[in-house]
Amino acid sequence: MKNILVPIEMHSSIESVLTTAHLLAKRVDGYVEGMPLGPDLPDLVAFDMPVSWTMADQNTWKELAEEAHRRFEVFMTEHAVPVHAEGVPGLSYGFAGDRSFGDSQIASYARVFDVTVLGRPGSERGDPRMATAEACLFESGRPVLLAPPEPPKSVAETIVIAWNHSMESARSTAFAMPLLKAAKKVFILTIEAHNAEGPAAEQLQQMLALHGIQADIIHRLGKNRPAGLAYLEDSATLGADLMIKGAYTQSRLRQMIFGGATSHIMAKAQLPVLMAN
Repeated sequence: MKNILVPIEMHSSIESVLTTAHLLAKRVDGYVEGMPLGPDLPDLVAFDMPVSWTMADQNTWKELAEEAHRRFEVFMTEHAVPVHAEGVPGLSYGFAGDRSFGDSQIASYARVFDVTVLGRPGSERGDPRMATAEACLFESGRPVLLAPPEPPKSVAETIVIAWNHSMESARSTAFAMPLLKAAKKVFILTIEAHNAEGPAAEQLQQMLALHGIQADIIHRLGKNRPAGLAYLEDSATLGADLMIKGAYTQSRLRQMIFGGATSHIMAKAQLPVLMAN
């Protein structure tokens, strides 16, 4: 997990996004690339709008891209991260683009990165947008690392795998293998009554052991606790600074109507969460 993409938008969690990306990059000795995030301009221009409005809008988003570049560069400089030099390994950063990119464009570019770091979506004006997270989850083919609203103190030292036996959980765990190998402590957390059909926690534990990863299994009752709440509460009790979670084991539509673990975690998590679909 050496290649980290960070879409930059001036939302309420930008400090946490940058801190999370920096902590992850330090842990893996990796490269962080910033990219300005904004509305998808080609989609906007498709509507019947006056040319003068369109040009003014493009200039505005170009200015926002320049602001994003400055914000990203100031953070990296303050944290003594060097500019990337071709052929030189180790912790470094770079920046791509002189204009804002839309959600789908960001998601497409993310396909050549190991992970994309985003702010956990919120419902208030100025919070990170759900559309960005879902575009990266469903269009990039890569995992997303959601940063909590407040900057974390550490990332991936104590990892909880939220294991519900599903394909999505398996994919998320596979993407996280470099982090699992480097972690100080790994837990496999299962919430009874909230599992799909598939391999049990003990089988996952055996697979991880073959990779040299020692993981402890924690079984918890799900009675009277929704799965998302249970995963978050128990991860906090275990002192986790990263949760590995499959995204949308149930369909997005069902979760929008009835709720679900992914929706709850994306709305409430106070720790970094690595997700894949």
